[in-house]
Amino acid sequence: MKKTLLALLCTTSLLNPIAYAADKHDHGAKHGGIVQEAGETEFELVVKADSMTLYVFHQEKPLATAGAKAEATLHAGGNKTAAMLTPAGDNKLAAQGSFKTGVGARVAVAVTLPGKPEAKLNFRLK
Repeated sequence: MKKTLLALLCTTSLLNPIAYAADKHDHGAKHGGIVQEAGETEFELVVKADSMTLYVFHQEKPLATAGAKAEATLHAGGNKTAAMLTPAGDNKLAAQGSFKTGVGARVAVAVTLPGKPEAKLNFRLK
């Protein structure tokens, strides 16, 4: 009985810091989009009927997008729509246009940030 209790106590105390650390690193969507990661960089894609926005974060902090470029291809209902996303603020790239959205649509994005290799991302809209 004592050994079981001791083992349970040790396991609990070892897992507690892991649970705490996991709680502090929320890689969830901050703008209601879909999140993908490439290395330590997180990308959140938000697609609306008239715009497409890609937010960029490094270790959960906004990452400047000045000098960045991205090309997105939206596949929806048998149609393909290409869009060039350009810097549109502190940590985002955006494009205006007409985009079919909906469950099952997918977006392939190639992003180049200054001083970093190209990141290829795939998003499936919900």
